[in-house]
This record gives sequence, structure tokens and C-alpha cells, in this order.
Amino acid sequence: MKKNECQRAGSARPAEGSSGAKAPGVKKNDVFTAQIQSLSNDGAGVAKIDGVTVFVPFTAVGDTAEIKAVKITKSVIFGKLLRVISPSPDRTDVDCEAFPLCGGCDFRHISYSAELRAKESFVRDAFTRIGKLTPEFLPIIADNGCTARYRNKAQYPLTKIADARRGEGHAARVVAGFYAPRSHRIIPHRDCLLHPDEFNELRHFIVDYISANRLSVYDEATHSGVIRHICIRKGHYSGEINICLVVRRKIPELRKLANIIAAEFPAVTGVVMNVNPDKTNVIYGESDHVLHGNADITDTMCGIDVRISPRSFYQVNTSMAERLYAIAADFAQSDNAVVLDLYCGIGTIGLSMAHRAKTIIGVERVAPSVTNANANAQRNGITNARFILGDAADIPDDLSPDAVILDPARKGCERAVLERVARLNPARIVMVSCDPATAARDCARLGELGYATDCVAAVDLFPRTRHVECVAKLHKRQPIQCENFV
Repeated sequence: MKKNECQRAGSARPAEGSSGAKAPGVKKNDVFTAQIQSLSNDGAGVAKIDGVTVFVPFTAVGDTAEIKAVKITKSVIFGKLLRVISPSPDRTDVDCEAFPLCGGCDFRHISYSAELRAKESFVRDAFTRIGKLTPEFLPIIADNGCTARYRNKAQYPLTKIADARRGEGHAARVVAGFYAPRSHRIIPHRDCLLHPDEFNELRHFIVDYISANRLSVYDEATHSGVIRHICIRKGHYSGEINICLVVRRKIPELRKLANIIAAEFPAVTGVVMNVNPDKTNVIYGESDHVLHGNADITDTMCGIDVRISPRSFYQVNTSMAERLYAIAADFAQSDNAVVLDLYCGIGTIGLSMAHRAKTIIGVERVAPSVTNANANAQRNGITNARFILGDAADIPDDLSPDAVILDPARKGCERAVLERVARLNPARIVMVSCDPATAARDCARLGELGYATDCVAAVDLFPRTRHVECVAKLHKRQPIQCENFV
């Protein structure tokens, strides 16, 4: 179909041989033409068919596309892109052989400037629509220096798949890749452009060893087999690499593999076996066993020397995390302040502002992270910081922080945590989040507890994916009433 033969944007074109129904009477498997008007916060293109919203992954704003309806609900249509009839100016050449089958990236088909515009929109929409808030939105902080090879951590699930090239009668081959979108089907490929070259080399070396020695690989469907994940972490500045092999039960053969890896790859300073016997989507278990070298690696964050254990949280984009933490320090007005750092991990946010603050108090419920945090303070000669093992909802009432930093997991803060923070009566709260939707929700809840959201900054820690970090500044607006906590 030529461009001038397209149906008007937003109108349905019946598929050949279909019933001829048009939106809003579109049926499953109908094919129609529409123009993409925006991107949703999960990266899908958004079109309208006579007022009905259509979500179409891997499209760009301005595309005129041929779309197949694959799922229809009472209010929306989920579509599949069949072909681009008239491409958006935002489109660019795809540079990865696994895109879009692999679930690692969402935006390899559009320019980075278009991706940044979309992410600014995601953050603004979350705070205005979900949070019903009207803060100042600062320009997005872009990773203009490095949108490839930026991740310092990778987690590769393993499986076995039939090798069609070898024909019937041959054993399935071992692969380590990434899950396809919204599934646990592993997509193998040779080179992930988000990861350092060493990660790809190590992954393939380990997989080849497992295959050659016929080591048992985990089967998620039957909860059988042994080796579940290959996890690799690298110090951005130090270059040190740790490998963690996650297994369902201990296998002695991995010690030999660890020694071979260390001999072949000098940057590998440690190999750890983590045992996770449970039938779960959680990657790590609670038991770590050092097979070679050291369990931890060292790195530098904001000029602070840090030690990182395999299961500790550490931002995956070090250089952009440094920019994020600088904004958080400014929002907290941390000069000579008592700062409470909740969900502190290995202490990187708090320690980054310790030279400015009066006191840093960190709280974290993951024991290895707390150990790392206190050791990191000691190794840097920082005497005004201490880190406590505990839940964020159970922080003592006798603390009197000037500012509170909240950096929760993607699901955000529990209401009890927000109420506990408000009871401490800090002058300022800084919300750091990798999910603008939960950040907006939590800032709205803090609004009910007397805190106004002043401004929000988006920071692109995750180029080429739909994910975006944001940091919000809140200030105390009114005295807290006791009934807020009943």
C-alpha cells in the first residue's frame, strides 16, 4: 500500500477475508491502519481507533502502521505491529540482532533524543495524572556520553533448547540469554549492547564449559536440574569482576570451573556459588560459598571507595548514578544536616554526601549490604556515618533528621514507612525511584501527611530501555496531626 492510499489515521482497515468490522467493533485478529500518537510508560506506541486506545509495542510517535488486534478488552485494544507504512522521523536503524525478541531493550528502534522526550513524558504524566501533583519538572539528565555498554551488572538465566541445525537425535544445547517480554522464555544471542564486552565473553566461556562437561542446567518448569543463573558484576572504575553462579544445590564441579575462569580472565577477582533451592522467581538464595578469590569487588562511587558483595544493591550505571546522587544531595540541602538514608543498600547515597552532612544514619534490611555500608564508611575514614540493620518501617522515633532520603525498590514505600517518616518531622524529604508511578503515588501520600512536592528531575540511568530514574524534592508544609497516624 502506498502512502497516499492509507486510510486516515485512527480508522480501521479490515483484514482481507475478515468480517469487515471497524472500531470500536474491532475483533481479535482484525487488521487496521492507525497513526501512533504517543508512547505509554511501558514503551508501547499509543494509537486511537474512533476513540478506542490501542497499544502497539515497538512503534514510534508519528508512525503510520498496519496493526493486528491480538487482545481486546472492554476499554483498550492490544495490537501487534505488522508493518510500518509511513515511518516516524524518530525511527532509526536497529543495531541489535535480538531486538525486539529479547526483553532487555525497548527503544532500539528510535533515536535517543526521542527516547528522552518519551521518558520526560513518563515522569510528568506519572506525577500529574497518578499523583495529582504540580511540581516543577526539571529537564531530563541524559547519558549523552555512553548509551551502550554501560551496565556494571548482568544476570543471565540458563536453559536448554533444541538445536534445529543439528537435527533430531542430538542433545539440546545450553544457552544463557534474557527473557522475552512478559515471559520466561529465554532468548539467546551473542552480544548484548548494554553489557561490557567482557560479560559476553565470560557468559559464552561458562556456557561452553557447562555444555562440554554436561553439567546439569535448571529447568524452571519441572524445578529440576542445578545451574540456574550466571551473574556478573564489574567495578566501573576498578575493573574488578565477580561471577556468581546460582545453583539449586551445591555441585563440587564448579570449583574447578572457578579456577579455570580465574586463570583465563585476570580481571575476575572472585567466583561465588549462591545456593537457591526454592521454586521461585527470586534469583538469589541466602547461602553464598566462595569458590575462588574474594566474594566482594571494590569500586569508586562519587569519590568514595566502596566494597560490593554479590547480593548487594548497587546502581547498574555508575557514572549516571553519580549525577543522580549529586542531585539528591542538593535536594536534601545536606550541608551540616542530619540525614536519614532509608533503603540505603551499601551506603552509596549517604556516603556520597557525608563530607557535607553533620551525620548520616542509614537503614537497610539486607544484612550483607549493611556490613558493606559500615565497612565502606570505615575504609574511607568517614566517622559521621553509621548504618543499621532493620526495616524502614521500624526506625526509632527518637531520631531527629533534617532530611530523609527514600530510595525504595520498584514497588515503592509501604504506607507505614511514609507515616513513620512524617512522624520524624524532617524539614525535607528526597524521593529517589526507578518507577515514576510508585514515586508519584508515594509523594501524593506524603502530601496527605504534610509534605509538598517542589520539583522532580528525571535521570536516564537506563538508556535504550523504558526505565527511567527520578528524584523528587519535598518540603514540610504544615504541622503533622496525630490523627494522620491512627
